[in-house]
Amino acid sequence: MNDRRDSAAPESVARLVAKLQGLPGIGRRSAERIAFWVLKASEDECAALAASINEVKRSVRHCATCWNLADHDPCAICADRTRDASTILVVEQPRDLLSLENAGMYRGVYHVLMGRLDPLDGVGPDSLTLRDLERRVREPATHPSRTAVREVILGLNPDMEGDTTALWIERQLAATGVRVTRLARGLPSGSQIEFANAAVLADALAGRRASAEPASGSARP
Repeated sequence: MNDRRDSAAPESVARLVAKLQGLPGIGRRSAERIAFWVLKASEDECAALAASINEVKRSVRHCATCWNLADHDPCAICADRTRDASTILVVEQPRDLLSLENAGMYRGVYHVLMGRLDPLDGVGPDSLTLRDLERRVREPATHPSRTAVREVILGLNPDMEGDTTALWIERQLAATGVRVTRLARGLPSGSQIEFANAAVLADALAGRRASAEPASGSARP
């Protein structure tokens, strides 16, 4: 690093600040605060933090059914027989699933796409888990409890890429006879599910509508 402020810090501290600054949402000042916390913390606290990071990298994987993050396969949601496996809520990322679970309004199962269609960035259907979703709908034997799917809820972010992905899913599932709906009010165009509060997500779930009906203010793909 070429910042003159680094000359006053030991090289190991400067390297730690640089690594921390590379994390999402961590700027220079936040990186320095975390680095000084590490310096003040006990060796046991630092070792526990390092062990937790290593454990996450070693043990966390994607559920083979829904692609949620899990330390067992299937994940806890897919393995829960009290969930309504006839309804699949489709989300873009595991963090969206976590936000919806925290809202406490949904008791079905999920499917995580691991992104959304973005042709300009070279992200097509084969880059996501769209084919796995289609297989779950068409082949109940691949679905939790071998339950036939009655409804697919598209919980995608209300922006152009999310709408493009939703349209692709709707067209692929059109011949299956499965009801396809989208999250409704409470999610303005251009917003992100992971940043919505529980009340907004609860409204969006309760007010979901047929996917063919365009979202108010959303861009058509």
